[in-house]
Amino acid sequence: MRKPSRAEAKTEALRQQGCLHPHPERVTDPLFLGGDFFDACDGVQVKYEMVRRVQVEGQPVGQTAQAFGYSRPAFYQAQAALARDGMAGLLPQKKGPRRAHKLTAELVAFLQETLAQEPGLRSAELAARVQEHFQQTVHPRSVERALARAKKKRR
Repeated sequence: MRKPSRAEAKTEALRQQGCLHPHPERVTDPLFLGGDFFDACDGVQVKYEMVRRVQVEGQPVGQTAQAFGYSRPAFYQAQAALARDGMAGLLPQKKGPRRAHKLTAELVAFLQETLAQEPGLRSAELAARVQEHFQQTVHPRSVERALARAKKKRR
Protein backbone atom coordinates (compact mmCIF):
# COMPACT_ATOMS: atom_id res chain seq x y z
CA MET A 1 0.00 0.00 0.00
CA ARG A 2 1.47 3.33 -1.02
CA LYS A 3 1.57 6.38 1.19
CA PRO A 4 -0.76 9.17 -0.02
CA SER A 5 0.94 12.22 -1.48
CA ARG A 6 0.89 15.50 0.38
CA ALA A 7 -1.79 16.87 -1.97
CA GLU A 8 -3.94 13.76 -1.51
CA ALA A 9 -3.57 13.95 2.26
CA LYS A 10 -4.56 17.64 2.24
CA THR A 11 -7.55 16.96 -0.01
CA GLU A 12 -8.70 14.19 2.32
CA ALA A 13 -8.30 16.46 5.37
CA LEU A 14 -10.35 19.18 3.61
CA ARG A 15 -13.03 16.61 2.77
CA GLN A 16 -13.22 15.38 6.36
CA GLN A 17 -13.57 18.94 7.67
CA GLY A 18 -16.22 19.81 5.07
CA CYS A 19 -13.95 22.49 3.58
CA LEU A 20 -13.37 20.86 0.19
CA HIS A 21 -14.43 23.13 -2.68
CA PRO A 22 -17.30 21.30 -4.42
CA HIS A 23 -15.92 22.10 -7.91
CA PRO A 24 -12.21 22.95 -7.79
CA GLU A 25 -11.99 22.34 -11.55
CA ARG A 26 -14.19 25.42 -12.08
CA VAL A 27 -11.69 27.76 -10.39
CA THR A 28 -10.05 29.68 -13.24
CA ASP A 29 -8.51 32.55 -11.29
CA PRO A 30 -4.78 32.78 -12.14
CA LEU A 31 -3.72 32.72 -8.46
CA PHE A 32 -5.09 29.20 -8.10
CA LEU A 33 -3.77 27.76 -11.34
CA GLY A 34 -0.06 27.42 -10.80
CA GLY A 35 1.23 28.17 -7.35
CA ASP A 36 1.80 26.06 -4.30
CA PHE A 37 0.16 28.41 -1.80
CA PHE A 38 -3.29 28.88 -3.35
CA ASP A 39 -5.25 25.65 -3.54
CA ALA A 40 -8.47 25.44 -5.57
CA CYS A 41 -9.55 22.49 -3.41
CA ASP A 42 -9.56 24.64 -0.25
CA GLY A 43 -13.09 26.07 -0.21
CA VAL A 44 -12.39 28.47 2.67
CA GLN A 45 -9.33 29.93 0.96
CA VAL A 46 -11.17 30.24 -2.36
CA LYS A 47 -14.15 32.00 -0.76
CA TYR A 48 -11.91 34.39 1.18
CA GLU A 49 -9.92 35.33 -1.91
CA MET A 50 -13.14 35.71 -3.92
CA VAL A 51 -14.61 38.17 -1.40
CA ARG A 52 -11.28 40.00 -1.07
CA ARG A 53 -11.03 40.37 -4.83
CA VAL A 54 -14.40 42.15 -4.98
CA GLN A 55 -14.03 44.24 -1.81
CA VAL A 56 -10.38 45.27 -2.12
CA GLU A 57 -9.74 45.20 -5.84
CA GLY A 58 -13.24 46.27 -6.91
CA GLN A 59 -13.76 43.41 -9.34
CA PRO A 60 -17.33 42.74 -10.55
CA VAL A 61 -19.24 40.18 -8.47
CA GLY A 62 -20.55 37.96 -11.27
CA GLN A 63 -17.25 37.68 -13.08
CA THR A 64 -15.33 37.08 -9.86
CA ALA A 65 -17.75 34.47 -8.54
CA GLN A 66 -17.50 32.58 -11.81
CA ALA A 67 -13.68 32.72 -11.79
CA PHE A 68 -13.68 31.18 -8.31
CA GLY A 69 -16.17 28.45 -9.18
CA TYR A 70 -19.11 29.84 -7.21
CA SER A 71 -22.43 31.46 -8.06
CA ARG A 72 -23.42 35.07 -7.29
CA PRO A 73 -25.66 33.95 -4.38
CA ALA A 74 -22.75 31.91 -2.98
CA PHE A 75 -20.56 35.02 -3.19
CA TYR A 76 -23.08 37.10 -1.24
CA GLN A 77 -23.46 34.36 1.36
CA ALA A 78 -19.68 34.18 1.80
CA GLN A 79 -19.44 37.98 1.99
CA ALA A 80 -22.13 38.16 4.67
CA ALA A 81 -20.59 35.28 6.65
CA LEU A 82 -17.15 36.89 6.52
CA ALA A 83 -18.54 40.27 7.63
CA ARG A 84 -20.55 38.69 10.44
CA ASP A 85 -18.11 36.09 11.80
CA GLY A 86 -14.72 36.76 10.21
CA MET A 87 -12.81 33.80 8.79
CA ALA A 88 -14.78 31.42 11.02
CA GLY A 89 -17.88 32.37 9.03
CA LEU A 90 -16.39 30.75 5.95
CA LEU A 91 -16.07 27.40 7.69
CA PRO A 92 -18.86 24.95 6.89
CA GLN A 93 -21.82 24.94 9.24
CA LYS A 94 -23.34 21.87 10.78
CA LYS A 95 -26.13 20.55 8.60
CA GLY A 96 -29.57 19.61 9.81
CA PRO A 97 -32.04 21.12 12.26
CA ARG A 98 -30.64 23.70 14.69
CA ARG A 99 -33.16 22.92 17.44
CA ALA A 100 -35.86 20.47 18.36
CA HIS A 101 -38.43 20.87 15.64
CA LYS A 102 -40.74 17.93 16.29
CA LEU A 103 -41.18 18.30 20.02
CA THR A 104 -43.41 21.35 20.28
CA ALA A 105 -44.39 22.94 23.58
CA GLU A 106 -47.65 20.96 23.45
CA LEU A 107 -45.76 17.69 23.03
CA VAL A 108 -43.33 18.47 25.85
CA ALA A 109 -46.25 19.35 28.13
CA PHE A 110 -47.85 16.00 27.23
CA LEU A 111 -44.58 14.21 28.05
CA GLN A 112 -44.28 15.99 31.39
CA GLU A 113 -47.90 15.20 32.34
CA THR A 114 -47.51 11.57 31.33
CA LEU A 115 -44.28 11.27 33.29
CA ALA A 116 -45.87 12.94 36.33
CA GLN A 117 -48.70 10.37 36.25
CA GLU A 118 -46.35 7.42 35.61
CA PRO A 119 -42.87 8.34 36.88
CA GLY A 120 -41.33 4.97 35.98
CA LEU A 121 -41.82 5.35 32.22
CA ARG A 122 -38.69 5.19 30.09
CA SER A 123 -38.01 7.42 27.11
CA ALA A 124 -38.84 4.65 24.62
CA GLU A 125 -42.24 4.18 26.27
CA LEU A 126 -42.82 7.94 26.23
CA ALA A 127 -41.93 8.04 22.53
CA ALA A 128 -44.49 5.28 21.94
CA ARG A 129 -47.14 7.30 23.80
CA VAL A 130 -46.38 10.32 21.60
CA GLN A 131 -46.82 8.07 18.56
CA GLU A 132 -50.17 6.81 19.87
CA HIS A 133 -51.54 10.20 20.92
CA PHE A 134 -50.14 12.52 18.22
CA GLN A 135 -49.31 10.08 15.40
CA GLN A 136 -45.81 11.54 15.36
CA THR A 137 -42.61 9.52 15.52
CA VAL A 138 -39.92 10.81 17.84
CA HIS A 139 -36.69 9.22 18.90
CA PRO A 140 -36.36 8.25 22.58
CA ARG A 141 -33.18 10.32 22.84
CA SER A 142 -35.11 13.37 21.57
CA VAL A 143 -37.64 12.77 24.36
CA GLU A 144 -34.83 12.69 26.93
CA ARG A 145 -33.30 15.92 25.61
CA ALA A 146 -36.65 17.72 25.48
CA LEU A 147 -37.45 16.76 29.06
CA ALA A 148 -33.97 17.81 30.21
CA ARG A 149 -34.38 21.22 28.48
CA ALA A 150 -37.80 21.68 30.07
CA LYS A 151 -36.41 20.76 33.48
CA LYS A 152 -33.53 23.21 33.03
CA LYS A 153 -35.96 26.01 32.08
CA ARG A 154 -37.98 25.51 35.29
CA ARG A 155 -34.94 26.12 37.50
